[in-house]
Amino acid sequence: MPKMKTKSSVKKRFRLTATGKVLAGPGNKRHNLIARSQKAKRQNRGSQVLTPQDARTVKQWMPYGIER
Repeated sequence: MPKMKTKSSVKKRFRLTATGKVLAGPGNKRHNLIARSQKAKRQNRGSQVLTPQDARTVKQWMPYGIER
């Protein structure tokens, strides 16, 4: 049985926690920031935990986890 491949985009965008949750960087931080409130920009810092439904999809794309 051949090895399954990990999606390259998933390697770059997501991380797994020790408990198996999926962390992702928030969106809406690239341009048009002048239109967003300071509170919205501040809350978008750091990483966010994906919902269980989205996490299930991302985990299918990285069958062996992510080594960093």
